[in-house]
Amino acid sequence: MTALAPARATRRMVIAGAGVLLVALGLVALMVVRPSSASPSGGSSSLSAPAEESVDAGFARDMAIHHQQAVEMSFIVRDRTDDEDVRRLAYDIINTQANQRGMMLGWLEMWGLPKSAAGPPMEWMGHTVAPTGDGALMPGMATDAELAALTAAKGEKAEVLFLRLMTVHHRAGADMARAAADTARTDAIRDLAAGMVRGQRSEMGLMADMLEERGAKP
Repeated sequence: MTALAPARATRRMVIAGAGVLLVALGLVALMVVRPSSASPSGGSSSLSAPAEESVDAGFARDMAIHHQQAVEMSFIVRDRTDDEDVRRLAYDIINTQANQRGMMLGWLEMWGLPKSAAGPPMEWMGHTVAPTGDGALMPGMATDAELAALTAAKGEKAEVLFLRLMTVHHRAGADMARAAADTARTDAIRDLAAGMVRGQRSEMGLMADMLEERGAKP
């Protein structure tokens, strides 16, 4: 066992515990974050819900898409390696990010807002992403060619490619989450985004260790 092993084991336990906590917090938030049920006219209202062009709604839509690709890549690598550490990381990402995606789509539903944006991604951050035509819809997302390469790879080659792609994916995702944590109006989005920053930074450290074990660079 290398000198890094105890630290890696501790980090893996912390990441797993953080994922469970995020899911629990999200479920609580889903129960309490609801728009106002009464309007001055006596009908239903969404007065307490964020606006369609808000940071809250924009982040929820864009991060749901970002998370979906992370889940997709994790399913791909899970079936292309027998390495227990990589499969465990993939499993954690699948469960955590699929649950977070469900929370964000659920909030959009409760707010009475569309789940897809009319305009380009990232407008809520004050800038937009121009379509590149390669399948990468937002910063950090893998291209169609990179997904095809991951699908074709096996064993350690698949592990290294996955860890590199997911590191880039997490780095951009953490930047998005940090912006939402700083500027969103709802406690639900701010708290979830702040948790994403912590969780994805921890996983980035773990993936750096795993790449080092394989003699590869991020």
